[in-house]
Amino acid sequence: MTESQQQSSILTATGLGKTFGKNRAVIDASFDVQRGEIFVVMGLSGSGKSTLIRMLNGLLEPTSGSVTVAGTTISGLPAAKLREVRKRSVSMVFQHFALLPHRTVIDNVAYGLEIQGVAKAERLERANTIIRLVGLDGRQNSLPSQLSGGMQQRVGLGRALASDTDILLMDEAFSALDPLIRREMQEQLIELQSELGKTIIFITHDLNEAMFLGDRIAVMRDGRIVQIGTPEEILTDPANDYVAQFVQDVDRARVLTAASVMEPARSVVTVTAGPRAALRTMRDLQSQATFVLGRDRTFAGVVRDRDVLRQVKRGETDLRSILLDDATTVTSDVVISELVELSVGSDLPIAVLDDRKRLIGVIPRVTLLAALGNVSTHTGEIPVTETIATITVSEMTDTLLDPTLLDPTLEGADR
Repeated sequence: MTESQQQSSILTATGLGKTFGKNRAVIDASFDVQRGEIFVVMGLSGSGKSTLIRMLNGLLEPTSGSVTVAGTTISGLPAAKLREVRKRSVSMVFQHFALLPHRTVIDNVAYGLEIQGVAKAERLERANTIIRLVGLDGRQNSLPSQLSGGMQQRVGLGRALASDTDILLMDEAFSALDPLIRREMQEQLIELQSELGKTIIFITHDLNEAMFLGDRIAVMRDGRIVQIGTPEEILTDPANDYVAQFVQDVDRARVLTAASVMEPARSVVTVTAGPRAALRTMRDLQSQATFVLGRDRTFAGVVRDRDVLRQVKRGETDLRSILLDDATTVTSDVVISELVELSVGSDLPIAVLDDRKRLIGVIPRVTLLAALGNVSTHTGEIPVTETIATITVSEMTDTLLDPTLLDPTLEGADR
């Protein structure tokens, strides 16, 4: 790990191992968690993920290795100091809520603050703020038995947030919920993390949940971490056959982004190139349109073959007079599930722009469909055309070579 990574890491596990008798539950697990990220540990039952998370807050003492939380190594720490680290730095949300049944919603949410010794008025005020954040306003005086499963888990999440620790550990926190409620909680967790900037370590056996939530994912098998990467990295470049098999049925449309499937734009001219250059480009690529860029590669628009052909025949030289704005443009971080409808509604490739409105790639419809189906767009010697020309190649060539239409500055360029 580099020095800059060490400075931004809020939790580091080094060579972490746990053995129960002859059973090696976790084997040589090493990773760091960056401040403010959602780090997901994913694996099937028995992979060691729940044992791992319990070592991260000192509920289990490692057999080997160490855990450092916010600069403090907690492995081997005396019990009193470990409690202080937990109160200050680590909260936990459990799968089965772990609410106090005789306490109301607000008292459950404020419980961690009570343990910290926060005065009653202050802790109730802070608890009320969190209750509103997790969508339970009006339920402050309800008992857990009066709440649905989703509401109970919101209380558990609220209790962890109210403690205002740096890190939230969530062990299969949404696994006991119905699918619709589970998705709602996943979306709310992302919103809360964005608003509050908490670091979240989330344990799950559900790959789609991991892909939806995780900034990075650690995949575990038989006690070992077999790959750590972003959702896209794990989906597009699995470390081994196990990971590849694991991800083969994932909903790729909700994971892959425009940046991961875009191709270099071929049918492109600058706005100063003129209509003859644009027509020549479309002729060579057998394309019905070409993207037009400014000098700094900022996206200016699109010109189409028939409009350009008329310009050449009229002796006109300014592409700006026929520029169209009917191209679909997106940023590189848009997931491809949002591109399908956009692609269907356009006969042009989708243009991908950076934050300075510069063209960085295109997504032809065939490429998008191939990404959704997890197949290659490679077609041997046959290039994938971006759009099919509406004018024949011979008509374009005849126009470009017509001596009565030649631009004196381009004399002989097409001969």
